[in-house]
Amino acid sequence: MNSNANHYQLHYSPLFLIDSVLFMLLKNKQVQLWARRLHVYVSMALLLVVLFFSITGITLNRPDWFVSSSPDIKNTTLSIPHDVLFSLDEKQQVLWNKPNTAALLNYLNQHTDLSGTSSNVDVFTEVEDGELVEGELSLNYKGPGYNASVYIDLTTGIADIESSNYGVVALLNDLHKGRNSGEVWKAFIDITALLMVFFVLTGVCLILPKKRTLMTSMKWMAFGSSITLALYFIAVP
Repeated sequence: MNSNANHYQLHYSPLFLIDSVLFMLLKNKQVQLWARRLHVYVSMALLLVVLFFSITGITLNRPDWFVSSSPDIKNTTLSIPHDVLFSLDEKQQVLWNKPNTAALLNYLNQHTDLSGTSSNVDVFTEVEDGELVEGELSLNYKGPGYNASVYIDLTTGIADIESSNYGVVALLNDLHKGRNSGEVWKAFIDITALLMVFFVLTGVCLILPKKRTLMTSMKWMAFGSSITLALYFIAVP
């Protein structure tokens, strides 16, 4: 009697019912068809992207093998007009401590090969009797595998620009990390990561109803996970 009751409870427990419904759903021909299609299409869409992240994973892990220790440094001097550097007030008086940032950035973009995203502008000025005695403006540009510093003497309008290019591998490494790559590229990495998760889930949908290969697949998953955990606990300092 107790055996029958236990059997009844097992077969009609909420967990058993959910498992049965899920199994029947995954075994449905249409579900299997679309899971297979999506699995293939997503894998092809991500083919070059996964290859890119795999290769740059190696270059990131071994920077001493691929990245140049001495970047290509370029120094440039540029004369910037007075009206580009400073803003004017309502009385057309020069505001020595308020640079015309928009005009300055536009001028630099037109007359130099600076790239990347510009930082905020830092300004130091010393004014006596309404005249500029000493002043300096500085800003940085940062992009993947690239950075530049701009220092401008506000009394003369002379800009000293130093740019450093770390090469193609450094550029690819920064793209892998989303470093100095812009919000659009970061969003692309997020979408790629979600598609990878979707790729894994469609693979699970395909394998779960196949009892013959499910156990073998689970054993390989357990083997890979065990090796990873063992390496972490044993080999990682």
